[in-house]
Amino acid sequence: MSTPNIQKPLLGVAISTALLLGIPAIAMQFTPEVSWGPGDFLAAAILLFGAGTLIVLSRNHVTRPTGRIAWTLGVLIALALVWAELAVGIFS
Repeated sequence: MSTPNIQKPLLGVAISTALLLGIPAIAMQFTPEVSWGPGDFLAAAILLFGAGTLIVLSRNHVTRPTGRIAWTLGVLIALALVWAELAVGIFS
C-alpha cells in the first residue's frame, strides 16, 4: 500500500491559513475595532492549520464519501465552536 502524497494539500492549507490571517492584519491598519495581538494570530493559525490538516488527512484515509463528509463537518463544527468560545466566551 503506497502512502498518499500530502505535501501539496498541506501547502494549500498553509497558504490558505496565511491568507485568512491576512484579513485581520489588513483590517487592523484601517480600523481600531480590530485589535489582534500576537497571541491571537498564533491561536488562529493553530486552529486554522490544525483544522485544515485534519480535513486533508481524513480525505486521504477515509474512503467512503459519507465518512469524508462527516469528518469534514465534524472538524468545521469543532473549529467554529472553539473559535466562538475564544472570541466571545459563549460557554462561560
